[in-house]
Amino acid sequence: MTLALSIGSGIADIPAAAWDALHDGGNPFVTHAFLALLEISDSVGPGTGWQAAPLLVHDAGGTLAAAAPAYLKGHSQGEYVFDHSWADAWHRAGGEYYPKLQLAVPFTPVPGPRLLGHDGAALDLLIRGAEAVVAGNNLSSAHATFVAPDQLHRFTDAGWLARRDVQFHFTNPGYRDFDDFLSTLTSARRKQLRKERARAQAGLTIENRTGAALTTADWDAMWHFYQDTGARKWGRPYLTRAAFAAMADTMADDIIISLAYDGGTPIAGAMHFVGRDTLYGRYWGAGRDVPFLHFELCYYQAIDIAIARGLRTVEAGAQGGHKLARGYAPVATWSGHHIADAGFRRAVADFLERETAAEAAEAEWLGQHLPYRHP
Repeated sequence: MTLALSIGSGIADIPAAAWDALHDGGNPFVTHAFLALLEISDSVGPGTGWQAAPLLVHDAGGTLAAAAPAYLKGHSQGEYVFDHSWADAWHRAGGEYYPKLQLAVPFTPVPGPRLLGHDGAALDLLIRGAEAVVAGNNLSSAHATFVAPDQLHRFTDAGWLARRDVQFHFTNPGYRDFDDFLSTLTSARRKQLRKERARAQAGLTIENRTGAALTTADWDAMWHFYQDTGARKWGRPYLTRAAFAAMADTMADDIIISLAYDGGTPIAGAMHFVGRDTLYGRYWGAGRDVPFLHFELCYYQAIDIAIARGLRTVEAGAQGGHKLARGYAPVATWSGHHIADAGFRRAVADFLERETAAEAAEAEWLGQHLPYRHP
């Protein structure tokens, strides 16, 4: 089969049906709707450090056969796989680390496919294409972050360096309800979670809304909470208000917002995205500090929702060892890295070897501190 590689100017310019035919629809963040709304809302694009440059493979008939969401990056913000030390080292050596090529979903530390398509040769061409973009434009590197585990081998087989990190995910084996989940925990942890939920909910009303039940006021409240958290954690929020409006227009049925009310006033909220078998916790914020309310909206309500909907997994975002005590177990996440300069590549490979050893030791420790009762 004859295949041709090109670089697009944006995902919003690609027909949605052609893009979405390349994946199984199970992960909402690789859908045309989500990736396009980032561009349309100016959350990515000029002035953001994220310039859309999707890699596209067409067959001889002009049909889109494979694609990768890709961006030229002018910084390392919004990636959650931290390479600032690599950039500093390369700059000290006299090189220019930025721009770099990033195969990723912006601002979204959610594992998923980074190579979209159903033909292995076309997927491998995307990787070679990323390498060609680096070589042809004298870039320092290309990075594929939060790669689905079943795709990692395509990057490592091509010689990319693999990097391991950890997240904490909740697994639902078929619990009847939250109390059924609690029954699997140690007595001390079971009591602690009940106390946390009681304190978080005291005097408040919590509602989970989705689809047409979400009002403009709900979206405004969630934007306010997100903006406050973003301003404190990142300096400025990544997503614009227009992105939230686009979510309301195109993805509301795939989104659940958990809101905590004091009387009729919302004081905190958390946004979850619904996949085929996974609930993805994404954004959170609060207008005032209430003990354990973050845990309630982001973790415990997410467990309630997953059980009620029969979802297998809750992914509650990047990092956060505190999730371990709340029933979220450590899970490895992966990224792939193509470093153009041979000497720099050796230095990064040495760093990753040491980092991986430390990660393995941490994973062993975490595995010994799960809150579940032993069989």
